[in-house]
Amino acid sequence: MIVIRKLKQIYSSCQKYKNAGKRIGFVATMGTLHPGHLSLIKKARKENDIVIVSIFVNPSQFAPSEDFKKYPRNLKKDIVLCKKEGADIIFAPEAKEMYPAGYRTFVDVSELSQCLCGKSRPMHFRGVATVVLKLFNLVQPDTAYFGQKDAQQAVIIKKMVADLNVPVLIKVMPIVREGDGLAMSSRNRYLSPEERDEAVVLSRALKEAKMMIKQGERNTDIIIQRMRGIIMRKKIAKIDYISIVYLDGLNMVSAISDKCLIALAVHIGKTRLIDNAIIDLKKNG
Repeated sequence: MIVIRKLKQIYSSCQKYKNAGKRIGFVATMGTLHPGHLSLIKKARKENDIVIVSIFVNPSQFAPSEDFKKYPRNLKKDIVLCKKEGADIIFAPEAKEMYPAGYRTFVDVSELSQCLCGKSRPMHFRGVATVVLKLFNLVQPDTAYFGQKDAQQAVIIKKMVADLNVPVLIKVMPIVREGDGLAMSSRNRYLSPEERDEAVVLSRALKEAKMMIKQGERNTDIIIQRMRGIIMRKKIAKIDYISIVYLDGLNMVSAISDKCLIALAVHIGKTRLIDNAIIDLKKNG
């Protein structure tokens, strides 16, 4: 396994693989890898000849008030984990490589980027779409793997790929959770022991919503109200949003009748956590 930091080198290396007929699997990350990331790398390893993992804390998806400078970074540990999972290349560029002086071009997937997390983080998904497209252009993957925990991100990337005719297959893999249900996230390490215990309330609220639907409840206002009640019992929890939307267009659902997404964002202390669940009445309704 090798670590590449320069754009020209990653592009030329991938071009050689493509010319040799090799299938490239790609996992884009911001590092501080956890078992959720590793599950994506494992899947990519099973399905491709070459596996490339990017590790890049992308400044363009952080607002000035957000945690870009303190976002956890541990490249040495990430390299060890990637090597263990069989990655062939880690692409870990510097910000000045990805965004040189005078950079002016950004990708905006309108409407899909303004709802859910986009309401409180209005520039976030513009930064995500931009860096992912740049990475796709450099790595030229056949398949790219993303986690369901970032459900809105996955929807936006799929739409960008379709609209801009990017020749890459997007695969979205299931959320990986801790034993008590908490969705794995690099930001979980911000939580104090007390906050870590309280953070399980996100998955508990989702579990209650799924149970209500299984028992026949279809009114989303009633489901959301119940979820709010569960979360608001925790004094250190502050709800950003709880929404039930159609999975593709992210439009609000008033009565569940088809496949949809229950998504929520909650501040536990100073840490903003997200979680979600997919509801498919044909499978689990």
